[in-house]
Amino acid sequence: MTEAIADRLHRRGFKVATDEPYQHFQFAGRADLVAWGPGGAAFLHCEQRTRLPNVQDTVGTFNAKRAYLADALAARLGIGSFLSVTHVVVLLWSSEILHTLRLRPETFRALAPDGAAPFEEWWSGAPPAGLRTGLVVFDPVPGGRGDRRRWIDLEQALTVRPRYRGYADAVRALRDAGRA
Repeated sequence: MTEAIADRLHRRGFKVATDEPYQHFQFAGRADLVAWGPGGAAFLHCEQRTRLPNVQDTVGTFNAKRAYLADALAARLGIGSFLSVTHVVVLLWSSEILHTLRLRPETFRALAPDGAAPFEEWWSGAPPAGLRTGLVVFDPVPGGRGDRRRWIDLEQALTVRPRYRGYADAVRALRDAGRA
């Protein structure tokens, strides 16, 4: 997922970093993927998960990054502060993930109230204004039929079929796509 998103954002002219460390006083962590626009106008953080074995841990980690990550990286980059900040939970389109979303939809609605819209805007190259928080269920394998969506929002995830059983199936599909 990181490779697909990083490639797309880089081709759109954004600076991209993966597994980016940051520290806020005694809290330290790593961001899976961050991107920012010229002059610090916009900032994106993608928290990516291929499994959700502990929802509370995932939510806590994401909330800490929402609170501290953008300011910590802006200061380190010498930007001051970003004009707009977007945080997105990016989940693998697997039966494992869909099962967890279906068990706890209200938790994820509360965590990411803006749905897929903020991610869609970054994907198209036009980051949203303000502070936005979203969630997408993402398929890392490119191609397929022309109508094959690359991601869906939480509401669609509650009814759609999974594309993969789990992480291992997605890795096999990526490997097979690379041979095609």
